Amino acid sequence: MQAHGGQSPSFVGTFDPRVRVVAACVFAIVVVALHQIEFALGALIFAAITMSLTDLPLRVTLKRMAAMDGFIIVMLVMLPFTTPGTPMFSVLGAEASKEGLMHAILVGIRANAVVLMMLSLLSGMTPVTLGHTLYRLKCPPVLVHLMMFTVRYISVLHDEYHRLRMAMKLRGFKARNNAHTYRSFGYLFGMLVVRSLERAERVLEAMKCRGFSGHFPMIDDLAFKRRDGAFAVFFLALIIALVLMDRMYVVAY
Repeated sequence: MQAHGGQSPSFVGTFDPRVRVVAACVFAIVVVALHQIEFALGALIFAAITMSLTDLPLRVTLKRMAAMDGFIIVMLVMLPFTTPGTPMFSVLGAEASKEGLMHAILVGIRANAVVLMMLSLLSGMTPVTLGHTLYRLKCPPVLVHLMMFTVRYISVLHDEYHRLRMAMKLRGFKARNNAHTYRSFGYLFGMLVVRSLERAERVLEAMKCRGFSGHFPMIDDLAFKRRDGAFAVFFLALIIALVLMDRMYVVAY
């Protein structure tokens, strides 16, 4: 198996894509159900070890994780002030609880563990390979087609948006906080939707002319090997151990 660009795949990239996708989903479901920070940290360390077995650049990976953290940082900051419990300090009369702070830390660790494991297990997998993998895992074909078309044409919509923005700038448009600006952006996104629909119709007609019958031919030959089974068993054993230790800790305390 060769990675994208002709390079040899990483250790994780040599396993069957179906095993990697299922493992990533199982890991995400299990990690979000953990109740203790210690075991969430264990999951994060496990994800970091998995990343070390891939060819993911550390700097790029950290930037992607930081982008995800930017979406949840507001929620994490608000949790100590919205969760009842033992007061620690107050800001402008709002008391922050210890339980809320611990919950925020737990949520942050779980989110980073899930994202890091997703990036690691799906690294080196092209959108086409991912689509074929999901199709073989019996995911709804409509969702698979939607995912593959979105990945394929999101850059086309991005280029169309920049062309429309450039046309507005050449006509002297400058964004301001007034009704004209809001109306202009409304026209911009409306035109983007119209052009997207037109492009979709042209793509559909082109595909029909090429014999598209509602499903993509499966080009990749995926074969489940013994090493894939060993990887699945090892990964599942670690996940089960993590869950059992977390539940035993909750029951004990």
